[in-house]
Amino acid sequence: MSRDARWKALLELLVERGRLDVEEAAAELAVSAATIRRDFDQLAEQQMLVRTRGGAVVHGVSYELPLRYKTARRASEKQRIATAVADLVAPGEAVGLTGGTTTTEVARALAVRGDLATGSPALTVVTNALNIANELAVRPQFKIVVTGGVARPQSYELIGPLADGVLGQIRLDVAVLGVVAFDVVHGAAAHDEAEAAINRLLCERAERVVVAADSSKLGQRAFARICPARLVDTLVTDTAVDPEAVHRFEEAGIRVVAV
Repeated sequence: MSRDARWKALLELLVERGRLDVEEAAAELAVSAATIRRDFDQLAEQQMLVRTRGGAVVHGVSYELPLRYKTARRASEKQRIATAVADLVAPGEAVGLTGGTTTTEVARALAVRGDLATGSPALTVVTNALNIANELAVRPQFKIVVTGGVARPQSYELIGPLADGVLGQIRLDVAVLGVVAFDVVHGAAAHDEAEAAINRLLCERAERVVVAADSSKLGQRAFARICPARLVDTLVTDTAVDPEAVHRFEEAGIRVVAV
């Protein structure tokens, strides 16, 4: 197992459990305790975790795993969700994409759609996510609009008031939200309030709003609300979603697509 793969695995276990012992982590990853100690020390230097006697705990009260370490989590579900979301977009439309692993997969699904291979433009994509803009910029048939702002290292998203000038001058056919939590009562939410504010502006500029979220994020709450559930038109999730949760969303007027 490579170092990057170990780090991803360690951080995912840490997010799930809150605390990890060296011996426990070594057994889980089938590596030596010395390797785990070294990994914990290096991750602590990057402020990704806090070292304890014999192990590590998550960094801070509200822990958010940086985007580069999230890509392997629920990968198959996210790819299925992304394909279904991409199918909701019509050629020639203007699409807003927030940052996140699921929306990054949506961008990739749009990029390989045969009916979007040509056009002037085939699609207009507005995003505050630097990684998404970078991936789509090589597609000459796509018009890419990037909001202004200050880059947030955890999610590669641009945040802050500089984005207001761009988002205040545009109209979107659809906004696709990547969220950390979505609940009928509490709405769609993110960890960071500045990130949520930009995502909220994308929603306000869109004719319809699609939430792309795997089932683990449904019924959850997070610190910063993006928008209330009533503003969401469609939820695209995976088939592990609780049927009762589907019923609650549908009662609230939200179309649910489970893939």
